[in-house]
Amino acid sequence: MPPYFLHICVTMVLEHYISDLLYRYNCVVVPGFGAFLTQKNSARINQVTNTFSAPNKSIAFNKLLISNDGLLVSYVSESEKITFESALSSIEEQVKVWQNILTQETSLNLKNIGSLSRNNEDKILFQPASEPNYLTSSFGLSNFNSIPITREVLKKEIVEIEEKTPFVISPERRENKGFRPYLKYAAILLLAFSTGVTGYRAYQRQQANNQVAENDAKEYVTKQIQEATFFDLSPLELPTVTVEASTTSSPTIAEGEMHYIVAGAFRVKANADRKIEQLKASGFNAGYFGTNSYGLHMVTYESYANSSDALKALRKIKQTQSPDAWLLSKK
Repeated sequence: MPPYFLHICVTMVLEHYISDLLYRYNCVVVPGFGAFLTQKNSARINQVTNTFSAPNKSIAFNKLLISNDGLLVSYVSESEKITFESALSSIEEQVKVWQNILTQETSLNLKNIGSLSRNNEDKILFQPASEPNYLTSSFGLSNFNSIPITREVLKKEIVEIEEKTPFVISPERRENKGFRPYLKYAAILLLAFSTGVTGYRAYQRQQANNQVAENDAKEYVTKQIQEATFFDLSPLELPTVTVEASTTSSPTIAEGEMHYIVAGAFRVKANADRKIEQLKASGFNAGYFGTNSYGLHMVTYESYANSSDALKALRKIKQTQSPDAWLLSKK
């Protein structure tokens, strides 16, 4: 099959590949273009239209996440039965087409994902598509409307009936008044006590649910940051730290602490190995640091025992190699 035909095929279905990955991953990076992120939303009800919405995933776009993490390229390579390099080249060509559309036309429409457009300030705006629902646990569920419940109307009808229906109150003959009033007061106290206990238990359950929701939110944000891996740090500068030092002593370094300049983190181990070979070919003493808590394989440019040397090398690498490089210190 000619390479040109393979490129056309990938160009036509790149949106389909992105859509497939959004069902399984919370972050899909299009190298050189941006990243599509998903976030889980609970079921909602619109009290104005009486519409019930099933739980879903909302889509957002971040133009700063442009570094290749290997996920989309590997998926295209495997699906189209082509090499990793050919898949990357095809995606880069498609990105150029998308960027030209955003420059020359009003908007870029991506099927089942959303539309992108530029405003007067040359910022990219993203409008997510309403369909499909990328939350697999909500498969088969759809939005529906409910007929309003007319409780107030029924209440008014009952009041009108009561007003029209006469009734007579006859005096009650009471006998054996001994302890019956006390039973009434005891029943009231028991009801009040039961209500208080039930309310306290409901409050405890609500507090526990709030704590669980807070922990889930913190874990989700941490995982999002770990999975995204690459951020455009070029507009940022390292903070300036003022240290008072005497002329008779030099700064001390924690014994046994090493400083690593991280080149990136990859979901696929083969991509991490390929990155190490590229860095070694460029003259770096690259190495494999290991995996983080989310299973991403980390690759480093160099390692230093001295923090000053590590910072100098980091600045040089960010200027000459990649602005995405960052420093990791570990004992």
